[in-house]
Amino acid sequence: MASLAERKRQLVRDELAEAAVKILAWRGFEDTTVEQIADAVGVSRRTFFRYFPSKEDAVVHVLSVAGTQLCAELRARPGGEPPAVALRHALSPFIQYCGGDPDKTLRISRLILNTPALLGHFLERQARWQADITSILAQRTGLDPHADLRPALAAGVALTAFNVALHRWADSGGSEDLAELIDQAFSVIAPALDFSAGAS
Repeated sequence: MASLAERKRQLVRDELAEAAVKILAWRGFEDTTVEQIADAVGVSRRTFFRYFPSKEDAVVHVLSVAGTQLCAELRARPGGEPPAVALRHALSPFIQYCGGDPDKTLRISRLILNTPALLGHFLERQARWQADITSILAQRTGLDPHADLRPALAAGVALTAFNVALHRWADSGGSEDLAELIDQAFSVIAPALDFSAGAS
Protein backbone atom coordinates (compact mmCIF):
# COMPACT_ATOMS: atom_id res chain seq x y z
CA MET A 1 0.00 0.00 0.00
CA ALA A 2 1.28 3.46 -0.92
CA SER A 3 2.27 5.78 1.91
CA LEU A 4 0.48 9.08 2.53
CA ALA A 5 3.44 10.96 1.04
CA GLU A 6 3.40 8.79 -2.07
CA ARG A 7 -0.34 9.33 -2.49
CA LYS A 8 0.15 13.09 -2.19
CA ARG A 9 2.92 13.01 -4.81
CA GLN A 10 0.70 11.01 -7.13
CA LEU A 11 -2.14 13.49 -6.63
CA VAL A 12 0.09 16.45 -7.53
CA ARG A 13 1.48 14.56 -10.52
CA ASP A 14 -2.01 13.77 -11.78
CA GLU A 15 -3.16 17.38 -11.26
CA LEU A 16 -0.18 18.70 -13.22
CA ALA A 17 -0.83 16.24 -16.04
CA GLU A 18 -4.51 17.18 -16.18
CA ALA A 19 -3.69 20.90 -16.15
CA ALA A 20 -1.15 20.42 -18.94
CA VAL A 21 -3.71 18.68 -21.14
CA LYS A 22 -6.40 21.32 -20.54
CA ILE A 23 -4.11 24.30 -21.13
CA LEU A 24 -2.41 22.83 -24.19
CA ALA A 25 -5.78 21.93 -25.70
CA TRP A 26 -6.91 25.54 -25.18
CA ARG A 27 -3.75 27.55 -25.93
CA GLY A 28 -1.83 25.17 -28.20
CA PHE A 29 1.50 23.48 -27.59
CA GLU A 30 3.82 26.31 -28.56
CA ASP A 31 1.92 28.97 -26.58
CA THR A 32 1.77 26.97 -23.35
CA THR A 33 4.54 27.36 -20.77
CA VAL A 34 5.55 25.28 -17.79
CA GLU A 35 4.79 28.30 -15.60
CA GLN A 36 1.18 28.37 -16.80
CA ILE A 37 0.74 24.69 -16.03
CA ALA A 38 2.29 25.06 -12.58
CA ASP A 39 0.19 28.17 -11.81
CA ALA A 40 -2.99 26.29 -12.69
CA VAL A 41 -2.24 23.78 -9.93
CA GLY A 42 -0.87 26.36 -7.48
CA VAL A 43 2.71 25.13 -7.42
CA SER A 44 6.03 26.64 -8.44
CA ARG A 45 7.99 26.03 -11.63
CA ARG A 46 10.60 24.23 -9.52
CA THR A 47 7.92 21.92 -8.12
CA PHE A 48 6.73 21.13 -11.64
CA PHE A 49 10.21 19.93 -12.57
CA ARG A 50 10.29 17.64 -9.55
CA TYR A 51 7.52 15.68 -11.22
CA PHE A 52 8.13 16.07 -14.94
CA PRO A 53 11.22 16.91 -17.01
CA SER A 54 9.11 18.85 -19.54
CA LYS A 55 5.59 19.82 -20.51
CA GLU A 56 5.67 16.99 -23.06
CA ASP A 57 6.23 14.48 -20.26
CA ALA A 58 3.29 15.89 -18.31
CA VAL A 59 0.92 15.38 -21.25
CA VAL A 60 2.05 11.87 -22.18
CA HIS A 61 2.04 10.82 -18.51
CA VAL A 62 -1.26 8.90 -18.67
CA LEU A 63 -0.43 6.99 -21.84
CA SER A 64 3.10 6.38 -20.59
CA VAL A 65 1.70 4.71 -17.49
CA ALA A 66 -0.12 2.37 -19.87
CA GLY A 67 3.23 1.08 -21.12
CA THR A 68 4.43 0.33 -17.60
CA GLN A 69 1.18 -1.49 -16.85
CA LEU A 70 1.38 -3.42 -20.12
CA CYS A 71 4.83 -4.78 -19.25
CA ALA A 72 3.80 -5.65 -15.70
CA GLU A 73 0.70 -7.46 -16.92
CA LEU A 74 2.67 -9.31 -19.60
CA ARG A 75 5.15 -10.58 -17.02
CA ALA A 76 2.27 -11.82 -14.89
CA ARG A 77 0.50 -13.79 -17.65
CA PRO A 78 0.62 -17.62 -17.47
CA GLY A 79 3.82 -19.00 -18.96
CA GLY A 80 2.12 -21.32 -21.45
CA GLU A 81 -0.12 -18.63 -22.89
CA PRO A 82 0.52 -17.83 -26.58
CA PRO A 83 2.22 -14.43 -27.11
CA ALA A 84 -0.78 -12.96 -28.93
CA VAL A 85 -3.17 -13.88 -26.11
CA ALA A 86 -0.76 -12.66 -23.41
CA LEU A 87 -0.17 -9.35 -25.18
CA ARG A 88 -3.89 -8.75 -25.75
CA HIS A 89 -4.68 -9.43 -22.09
CA ALA A 90 -1.80 -7.18 -21.06
CA LEU A 91 -3.63 -4.24 -22.63
CA SER A 92 -6.71 -4.78 -20.45
CA PRO A 93 -5.74 -2.26 -17.70
CA PHE A 94 -5.40 0.52 -20.28
CA ILE A 95 -8.75 -0.37 -21.86
CA GLN A 96 -10.37 -0.38 -18.42
CA TYR A 97 -8.83 3.01 -17.66
CA CYS A 98 -10.23 4.42 -20.89
CA GLY A 99 -13.65 3.02 -20.04
CA GLY A 100 -13.51 4.59 -16.58
CA ASP A 101 -12.94 8.11 -17.91
CA PRO A 102 -13.31 8.02 -21.71
CA ASP A 103 -13.62 11.80 -22.14
CA LYS A 104 -10.34 12.46 -20.36
CA THR A 105 -8.47 9.69 -22.17
CA LEU A 106 -9.89 10.76 -25.51
CA ARG A 107 -8.84 14.36 -24.90
CA ILE A 108 -5.31 13.28 -24.02
CA SER A 109 -5.07 10.83 -26.92
CA ARG A 110 -6.24 13.35 -29.51
CA LEU A 111 -3.91 16.02 -28.17
CA ILE A 112 -0.91 13.69 -28.38
CA LEU A 113 -1.78 12.19 -31.74
CA ASN A 114 -2.46 15.60 -33.33
CA THR A 115 0.56 17.47 -31.95
CA PRO A 116 3.82 16.46 -33.69
CA ALA A 117 6.05 17.35 -30.73
CA LEU A 118 3.90 15.32 -28.33
CA LEU A 119 3.53 12.42 -30.74
CA GLY A 120 7.30 12.27 -31.16
CA HIS A 121 7.72 12.23 -27.39
CA PHE A 122 5.11 9.48 -27.05
CA LEU A 123 6.79 7.36 -29.73
CA GLU A 124 10.10 7.73 -27.90
CA ARG A 125 8.40 6.27 -24.83
CA GLN A 126 6.98 3.48 -26.93
CA ALA A 127 10.46 2.57 -28.13
CA ARG A 128 11.33 1.86 -24.49
CA TRP A 129 8.20 -0.25 -24.11
CA GLN A 130 9.17 -2.21 -27.21
CA ALA A 131 12.56 -3.04 -25.75
CA ASP A 132 10.95 -4.21 -22.51
CA ILE A 133 8.27 -6.24 -24.31
CA THR A 134 10.95 -7.83 -26.49
CA SER A 135 12.86 -8.92 -23.39
CA ILE A 136 9.73 -10.32 -21.73
CA LEU A 137 8.67 -12.23 -24.85
CA ALA A 138 12.18 -13.66 -25.21
CA GLN A 139 12.06 -14.92 -21.62
CA ARG A 140 8.58 -16.39 -22.10
CA THR A 141 9.53 -18.25 -25.27
CA GLY A 142 13.11 -19.18 -24.44
CA LEU A 143 14.48 -17.30 -27.44
CA ASP A 144 17.65 -15.22 -27.55
CA PRO A 145 16.53 -11.73 -28.70
CA HIS A 146 20.05 -11.01 -29.95
CA ALA A 147 20.01 -14.05 -32.24
CA ASP A 148 16.31 -14.34 -33.10
CA LEU A 149 14.27 -11.49 -34.59
CA ARG A 150 10.88 -12.82 -33.55
CA PRO A 151 10.57 -11.33 -30.04
CA ALA A 152 11.44 -7.83 -31.32
CA LEU A 153 9.20 -8.20 -34.37
CA ALA A 154 6.29 -9.39 -32.22
CA ALA A 155 6.74 -6.46 -29.84
CA GLY A 156 6.81 -4.01 -32.74
CA VAL A 157 3.77 -5.53 -34.44
CA ALA A 158 1.78 -5.54 -31.18
CA LEU A 159 2.53 -1.87 -30.50
CA THR A 160 1.64 -0.97 -34.09
CA ALA A 161 -1.70 -2.73 -33.66
CA PHE A 162 -2.27 -0.79 -30.44
CA ASN A 163 -1.41 2.50 -32.17
CA VAL A 164 -3.74 1.79 -35.10
CA ALA A 165 -6.62 0.99 -32.74
CA LEU A 166 -5.90 4.08 -30.62
CA HIS A 167 -5.82 6.32 -33.72
CA ARG A 168 -9.11 4.85 -34.97
CA TRP A 169 -10.73 5.31 -31.56
CA ALA A 170 -9.52 8.92 -31.28
CA ASP A 171 -10.59 9.74 -34.85
CA SER A 172 -14.07 8.40 -34.11
CA GLY A 173 -14.38 10.74 -31.14
CA GLY A 174 -14.76 7.72 -28.91
CA SER A 175 -17.86 6.48 -30.72
CA GLU A 176 -16.18 3.18 -31.60
CA ASP A 177 -15.36 0.67 -28.88
CA LEU A 178 -11.63 0.65 -28.11
CA ALA A 179 -11.67 -2.94 -26.82
CA GLU A 180 -13.35 -4.15 -30.02
CA LEU A 181 -10.87 -2.23 -32.17
CA ILE A 182 -7.93 -3.79 -30.34
CA ASP A 183 -9.57 -7.23 -30.62
CA GLN A 184 -9.92 -6.72 -34.38
CA ALA A 185 -6.32 -5.64 -34.72
CA PHE A 186 -5.01 -8.59 -32.71
CA SER A 187 -7.15 -11.07 -34.64
CA VAL A 188 -5.27 -9.95 -37.77
CA ILE A 189 -1.78 -10.07 -36.29
CA ALA A 190 -2.16 -13.13 -34.01
CA PRO A 191 -0.60 -15.62 -36.47
CA ALA A 192 2.55 -13.49 -36.68
CA LEU A 193 2.79 -13.19 -32.90
CA ASP A 194 2.47 -16.85 -31.96
CA PHE A 195 5.85 -18.51 -31.95
CA SER A 196 8.09 -20.48 -29.64
CA ALA A 197 11.69 -21.61 -29.42
CA GLY A 198 10.80 -24.85 -31.15
CA ALA A 199 9.11 -23.18 -34.11
CA SER A 200 10.86 -21.55 -37.02
